[in-house]
Amino acid sequence: MTEFSVILANRPGQLASLARLLADASVDIEAFAAVADDGQSHVRFVVESAPLARRALMAASLEFSERPVLDTFLPRGTGSLAHMAERLASSGVNIDSLYLLHSNAEGFHIAVTVDDDDEAFQALAG
Repeated sequence: MTEFSVILANRPGQLASLARLLADASVDIEAFAAVADDGQSHVRFVVESAPLARRALMAASLEFSERPVLDTFLPRGTGSLAHMAERLASSGVNIDSLYLLHSNAEGFHIAVTVDDDDEAFQALAG
């Protein structure tokens, strides 16, 4: 999975236009977040098909950044998020963003972006 970040003007219709652009390009969004700050909207979304999203954003002449996402599962129960965050922190890995993809009775399927993918993968695999 890949996270894309786009900055839009914080005005009516901007998010709708981005969502329509992605829908028309058949981009299936796995997770989405938007935060308004000082006249801008910081929009991040996670997709499986990075090439489709990249082409759509480029065709619309939108500036964007992209980065890989770690896909992981946290078992349901007190402390599972704390345990994951502590493992990353003890490996010197900073969490940049975290998305809940879905949950069920067993736990939480999450997507995480970090500052060191390789170190994070080792920390979570061990």
